Amino acid sequence: MTDRENYLSLAKRKGFERIPISFTPCPSIDKAFREYLKEHPMELPFSTTTIEGLKPIAASPEVFKNNYYRDKHFKDGTSIDIWGVAHEPGSKYAFHMTYMHHPMENFDSTEQILAYPLPAFDPVSLQSMKAQADALHKEGKAVMGDMQCTVWEAAWYMRGMENLMCDMMGDDPMATVLLDRVTELSCRRAAAYAEAGADTIFLGDDVGTQRAIMMSISLYDEWLKPRLKKVIDTAKAINPDILIQYHSCGMVTDLVPSLIDAGIDILNPIQPEVMDFRFLHEKYGDKISFNGTIGTQSVLPFGTPEEVRKAVFDNLDIAGSHGGLLPCPTHMVEPEVPIENLVAYIEACRDYKR
Repeated sequence: MTDRENYLSLAKRKGFERIPISFTPCPSIDKAFREYLKEHPMELPFSTTTIEGLKPIAASPEVFKNNYYRDKHFKDGTSIDIWGVAHEPGSKYAFHMTYMHHPMENFDSTEQILAYPLPAFDPVSLQSMKAQADALHKEGKAVMGDMQCTVWEAAWYMRGMENLMCDMMGDDPMATVLLDRVTELSCRRAAAYAEAGADTIFLGDDVGTQRAIMMSISLYDEWLKPRLKKVIDTAKAINPDILIQYHSCGMVTDLVPSLIDAGIDILNPIQPEVMDFRFLHEKYGDKISFNGTIGTQSVLPFGTPEEVRKAVFDNLDIAGSHGGLLPCPTHMVEPEVPIENLVAYIEACRDYKR
């Protein structure tokens, strides 16, 4: 099997020849790992290669500053993204965590939301997406389109979580207008990935905390599930075989049936600190596959290489010979992870034999 054929077979629970790897290192780990590879070269059979999406056309940061942050004073290094969300930098130890400022936090009408300059996405860039996907397929690689922050997170980043929660629970039309606008943009992006030939689209919205789901099942099913399903249906109408991987950090066990109903194929990241992979596999393993399970709050930073290796083997044994699990770190590989443990993860995937 090519890498692509092997990945697709594993993800569709049709067996596998080998276990690919998947991880995202923080800058310090990336540097340390590159230095390690100079002395200890090894093959890195990554599961998928991410292609660029539609190019965004967004208002300039100055537009957002002048219209939505007039009374704000940001520290140096603050950036404003294409959605108008301002990100003040965190500490050097949490560089990818920022303090967010929400441009819609003081809105009180649907008219303001309708007038807000959401980004557009240039359809012309679809040609370059297709070219990227075709080139990777010729190399035997699987292609992924990444568009996390699909509906819920993109919306609350702009409105503020408490505000959007209150809008939803109060059946405020502002919630409908905002979520619908974001969903429509996500549909366009998902359609482009499907048309470009992506094998997998990586969707996601964090809806779990370390103890429970972030909202009631009924609230999720009323407001977010139909919109997620619309995005998925849009992609699968173009390519019924495309795989949908859905990400949510935290404990989302109670929402798994809703996610399956919405059309996801792969659930990520299955944090072992708060979710039981054996339980999930026994209950839902005939309906969805899984990605993750190697804890970045536990075994990867604080275990031994032998414990990391055992975690990979144990979870693959649970999944069985048909596959359905791509074991990998449940989040970014942070600075406290020993390189020996990252290597142990890679070697465990390489060495695993059912």
